[in-house]
Amino acid sequence: MDRDPSDDRELPDGNPSPGGDGNLGPGRHGTRQGGSLMSWLQLAARRHTPFGGTSGRGSSHSSQHSHQSDIIHIQRPLHRADEIAPSTSRDVPMIEVTDDQDDASTDEGMSATDPMEQTGSGERMDSVCTGDDWVLRHHSRTSLGKPLHRLTEKQKKKLFFIEALRTRYKVDYDKIQPIPYIKDRLYCVDKVYVEGGFEFMPTEHVTRGSSSWERLESYKSVFSDQRIQSVRRIFEGEPGYGKTTFTLQLAYDWCHRVEGSPMQDVEVLIILRMRQLSGIRSIYRAIEVYLLGSDPLVREADIAAIIRESKSAVVILDGYDEYPDQHSRRETDVQRILKLDLFANTPVILTTRYLPDYLAPITKRVRLTGFDEIARDEYIRKAVVGEDKVALSIIKARLKENPVLEDLCQVPLIFVMFAHIAYENQDFQNFKSVTEFFRYMIRCFHEHLKNKSKELNTVRYSIDENDHAALDKLAFLAISQENQWITWSREEICKQLGQDFYKTYLALGIFVEEEVSSYNSSREVKVRFYHKLFCEWYAAHHIVHILSQPGQSVSLKELFRHMKPEDVQYVYRFACGLNQDVGNSIVPYLQRSRGGLDRFTILCLLEKSGDVKGILGSVHHMCSQTVIIKEGDNRMLQRSTIQLLDIAAGHGILVSSLHLDQCFSNFDVTNTCIVLKSGHRLTNPKTVEVLRVSGRIRETVGDSKGIEVTREVLLGLFQTCGSLKEIRFEGREFLLPHSVPTEMIPPTLKTRKIIVSYEDTRGMIHQLNWDDGHWQTTTSEPALRISQEVLDQQWALEELARLTTDGIPVSCLHLDQCFSKFEVTNACIVLTSGLRVTNLKTVKVLHVGGFTGRGTIPSRIEVTREELLGLLQTCETLEEIRFEGREFLLPHSVPAEVIPPTLKTRNIMVSYEDRRGMIHQLNWDDGQWQHQITADGYVRVDIFQEELDQQWGKKELAVLSAAGVSINRLYLGRSFSNITDNTQSIILTSGCTIPVLHTVQELWIRYTEVDLEKFLRILAYTKECTKIAALVFGYCKVPDEVDAKMIPHLLKRRRVKVYWVPKTGEGYLLDLGAGNWKKP
Repeated sequence: MDRDPSDDRELPDGNPSPGGDGNLGPGRHGTRQGGSLMSWLQLAARRHTPFGGTSGRGSSHSSQHSHQSDIIHIQRPLHRADEIAPSTSRDVPMIEVTDDQDDASTDEGMSATDPMEQTGSGERMDSVCTGDDWVLRHHSRTSLGKPLHRLTEKQKKKLFFIEALRTRYKVDYDKIQPIPYIKDRLYCVDKVYVEGGFEFMPTEHVTRGSSSWERLESYKSVFSDQRIQSVRRIFEGEPGYGKTTFTLQLAYDWCHRVEGSPMQDVEVLIILRMRQLSGIRSIYRAIEVYLLGSDPLVREADIAAIIRESKSAVVILDGYDEYPDQHSRRETDVQRILKLDLFANTPVILTTRYLPDYLAPITKRVRLTGFDEIARDEYIRKAVVGEDKVALSIIKARLKENPVLEDLCQVPLIFVMFAHIAYENQDFQNFKSVTEFFRYMIRCFHEHLKNKSKELNTVRYSIDENDHAALDKLAFLAISQENQWITWSREEICKQLGQDFYKTYLALGIFVEEEVSSYNSSREVKVRFYHKLFCEWYAAHHIVHILSQPGQSVSLKELFRHMKPEDVQYVYRFACGLNQDVGNSIVPYLQRSRGGLDRFTILCLLEKSGDVKGILGSVHHMCSQTVIIKEGDNRMLQRSTIQLLDIAAGHGILVSSLHLDQCFSNFDVTNTCIVLKSGHRLTNPKTVEVLRVSGRIRETVGDSKGIEVTREVLLGLFQTCGSLKEIRFEGREFLLPHSVPTEMIPPTLKTRKIIVSYEDTRGMIHQLNWDDGHWQTTTSEPALRISQEVLDQQWALEELARLTTDGIPVSCLHLDQCFSKFEVTNACIVLTSGLRVTNLKTVKVLHVGGFTGRGTIPSRIEVTREELLGLLQTCETLEEIRFEGREFLLPHSVPAEVIPPTLKTRNIMVSYEDRRGMIHQLNWDDGQWQHQITADGYVRVDIFQEELDQQWGKKELAVLSAAGVSINRLYLGRSFSNITDNTQSIILTSGCTIPVLHTVQELWIRYTEVDLEKFLRILAYTKECTKIAALVFGYCKVPDEVDAKMIPHLLKRRRVKVYWVPKTGEGYLLDLGAGNWKKP
């Protein structure tokens, strides 16, 4: 018969077990100092609790997922004798594990117990069971019944490690507290988590500058979306945007193996809160101390091995902006991780408010953009009102009645509090400023605590809610430092504020306690504000106290020296709202420092006046001019502008012109709002008269995709902007519909006759004709440019077809690095995408652009005689065609007899220019190219390893030589093979030969191994080329020295320079007299 679990008992090796304090983890006399891991596992199985912890409370709200089928099940062996192996003790538990290293057999007679069978139903057993059964969740897909004593020591440690992580994470994700002052209402993260917006920066390498962002469908796309595949991802978000909640949802998904989650198949998940790791340099030490508890069975070396050998592991470092050692001079593992010196092949996610000082180039950036209207509705239904549609509409109405809170409620944490308070407080009022709302919310906190204190047998709190001067100063000192730090030790904060005050604000939920570990394994309680906004609220009170003192002479510049509005905008707004006289000092200061009455200053003016009516004059003045929102504006400035536009719309103030400067992303047809690249939304642009949407010229933005503006988007914009008179799109970034069918156009839009136009860098101005829904091109002879992007190609081809049908001449058609070939049979140009250009009849100038830069040349494109002539005949109005680029290989001549008479009479200018400095123009009389030297007179011929390139290069050299053109450089890149025996020709790798050239001044041979015999032959060939002054071997292997007698005397007389540049980059010059290499 088993003894009571609270009784003292001896471990098998004689060490006493932990006492009956409920903590089954090894104590001072536990396993670390003599007890074996096997013994401790056996004891834990009989104590009915998970490794290292007490039985947790069951969550009535925990989801029952079908993915819980794969679990570890530890129990005492069955009592039937035929089910117990002879060698097995009754006290040895059974365990299901994934057998990574052992054979798949079990002892005879032993069978793994399926938890489904234990319950007698289709439901899985809970993670904490009664009696002798103990179920440990496990992530493995395949399980194997094996007696515990048959496991290797490594397997036992891995089991303990993974279950310890699950136990730790469950504590965190099971205590989500939406309203800080209601501490008895805790939620599992899965019951309240609602996805806000996720966007990523689609650049090849991480960049800190402004760039376009693209939306992710879901947090589940973090690992599956190929566009952000990387072992380093940064998740950026402002305070309260849900970064930590996101990591808790991932933890929940991992513990429960949620189907479809990126965590479903992850074997090991490590989540560390960065603010807790002060002084801990080793990441493995941090895992041991913080995630495994005191005196764990798994040590740092074991943790490193488990992560290294796991099939899949993910590391999440939450809150880098709160990491105490981010500026430490001594390198920490966190810094090594960011540099890819540690966990180089392990996916790592870093959440932060701002980017670290150093990031590996492969890092992908993702940002959280907060709650939109859909996310808000989902949260209200999921966590507040359920299916009560009436209550849902009441909360939404209360938000609409408070437009000053629109910006604040984009922050998920703030909106959550708003939703619950609005639902539970019947006296919820309309607020005229953010200060008024925050004051009301703080009062709700205090009122709730007072009501709780009136109940029987409860703690009494008697702190006056208006008496918080010491807290105000504490908050101000924290937020006014150059490096803001709003975390304190409990001892420190109690000393400054007093025990009673601290306990009251802890009970209010304004303070949050958190246990952290230090480098010496000691545990310390740290205290922080529930949200940074509370710190700004109390800091603003201290500013008011300073500035409202009689005769004060404080310099505002010095007072706000480290408080940038971009970082702490609500400090300024709260201070203006708390005291009108103080606002009268701050607003003029902001006007002076920000160069006038800008948008943020107007919002501070709103807080000062305490009523929107007090700033309507300023809003009128702002809206009478062009209101600009730029991509480079910080998020605070964009939000300020949007809030003022909302105020203008709410009071019928017309906005003469709104310019969205390179910040337009799309129009959300469902929610009828303009979405900016920053993620912000213009939900109420109904009083805008002129909307100007400018984009970037795509030549300057590399491979960024265009923004397609569909018919639905265009019509949605017209209908949402009720006062709109004109809308203009500028820049090649925008791809508008080629027509708007008249049946789609509402009659009201036709009568409004809105001017809709766009102008791009092709030189074309298009204006929509409301009568037929087509664009009218105002330019007499437009130009078209087609890039490599498929979307751009489709748009341009449709436009070209329309112009051809209408008989409008195209002044120039520029094919920008997208030409593939000309199909003679079908009389069309084939683009690199496979699309075909068939409408060429009205093109006057055809410009075929190619690769003109340095470096590796793309695949050569040969334009044959037949293709060239076919192209010229297809373009009936063609006056000029020119090819630019190193990849084009045109015919060296067009025999006069194959040229149709009509082409000769049209006298079309046919030319090509390459980076060698040569301009070639076709002479229609003899079919030969006339060579024109550019202004600098430099001619260079490059021949590479492709056979086609070598054949073309040989012909070009012959043409240039025959014309007597001096060639500054002949460059043989990986194309040189040898010199003929008679030293009169160069042999290329394709077998082509280049005879002695008397017009070449420099011969460059690169990327070739040159032995002594070959080296001497090259010198002999150089001697025959009478104009060569320099011979260069680049990145070649050459003889260390040459017998000076073997060097042609003529080279010495002509003083030819022979250089060698090895891969080290150092240059050497051959001493022709001595035969050895010297530094020049």
